[in-house]
Amino acid sequence: MEAYLRSCRDVLKGCSKNSPGLHVIMGNEACDMDSMVSALTFAYFLSKSLDCKRMPVPVLNIPRAEFPLRSDSTFLLRESGLSQDCLLFREEVDLHGLHKNKQLTLTLVDHNVLPSADSELEDDVVEVIDHHLLQRPTSPSCPVTVEPVGSCATLVTERIAQKAPEVLDHQVAQLLYGTIILDCVNMAPEAGKVTPKDSQYAVFLEKRFPKLPKRGVLFQSLQNAKFDVSGLSTEQMLLKDMKAASGGDLKLAVSVIYMTLESFLQRRGLQQDLCEFCHNHNYNLVLAMTISFIDNKEPLRQLAVYSSSTVYREEMSKALEKAKNPSLDLKPVSSPYPDVKAFIQGNTLASRKKVMPIITDFLKERERKVYQSGNIEDLDLDDDSNLDQSDSQQCPEDTGMEDDVQVPPTPMNSLVEGCPLDNGLPKISPEVLVEKVSKMASMEEMSSEGQC
Repeated sequence: MEAYLRSCRDVLKGCSKNSPGLHVIMGNEACDMDSMVSALTFAYFLSKSLDCKRMPVPVLNIPRAEFPLRSDSTFLLRESGLSQDCLLFREEVDLHGLHKNKQLTLTLVDHNVLPSADSELEDDVVEVIDHHLLQRPTSPSCPVTVEPVGSCATLVTERIAQKAPEVLDHQVAQLLYGTIILDCVNMAPEAGKVTPKDSQYAVFLEKRFPKLPKRGVLFQSLQNAKFDVSGLSTEQMLLKDMKAASGGDLKLAVSVIYMTLESFLQRRGLQQDLCEFCHNHNYNLVLAMTISFIDNKEPLRQLAVYSSSTVYREEMSKALEKAKNPSLDLKPVSSPYPDVKAFIQGNTLASRKKVMPIITDFLKERERKVYQSGNIEDLDLDDDSNLDQSDSQQCPEDTGMEDDVQVPPTPMNSLVEGCPLDNGLPKISPEVLVEKVSKMASMEEMSSEGQC
């Protein structure tokens, strides 16, 4: 496979306006192990077809600089004998340029809709293989394989086994096998991830390649690598396994955090880190979904909702608390930070895969209500005339307790609430504006101090 991957890099270098173009196979923006392996192995499978008009090229949907944060993926590549140097990352392939030149064909694995920033690429999508909730309309020109299995790699294994089993060698099998085992939590039923099809193809790979690492040993090694966050900053932990969502004026990050909520909240300066993360990456809310395991089988899930805006924070929290499909069974717990709401998640089977549709529906409904109530599109917080120059100050340092945070008073003509760095975020809704104006009025009377 490595020779094939290196040939993909050569093809990309030689790609010009006169070349036939590329068939890009790409996973989701979290680029977890399932997305990586599904893209690599399905592209390799397609490359063996005699009738492919464009070279199938796997592209990892993150910047190369972020890949070392995927410690489980880097471990599996090392164990399988594949070098990171032969991989292609998102910033190395100009998908939008290929689209404009009509040189792009796109297959989506481990997701079935493109984010808004890539919406113009939708016409180039020719196939989808995924295990998330179907969110794209059906089309005769784009075959869609979507099944609620534990791992997208299971569906890729099925396709290869049925269409071209000769493509499977020990290296490809180990990539697929390790991914299925990790995604399905060592095939433990109590984790709520494994399905009969996952088990079927895990056993298929074990029988066909008896020299694969022992299931339990491989799982524990991958699990240890995945949960190793030692030495990572808060920003790196948030980027390690993150997906983004947006609707109207609200843009949020949904990050899986591989530790308990208590450990996460005890990180010194967390609120400052969250503030700076939102500013640096243009988000106005972060949903941190912590996960740990009891005896490596039963998951313990907890949530933290951060936003310097009370409106955003409360709206998101209420949407999650009121969710019915599925119910998350959230129980509020105390938080040492004024801008963070914390919850224990009683429904431990509801992974991010099941929470994302709740968030998507919330954003759509919220955007509809904002539109109906009247939009304030003319107000742009990127316009310096709307903001006092002192709004460019840094997020204040904090120690984890509300009383420890000291910042200068917020200027009277500022619309920036909480985090002084939020002035670069998307346009605000009428509800948020009302909240800000009310706070500004009270500040004139009380000369109160803001917090990040």
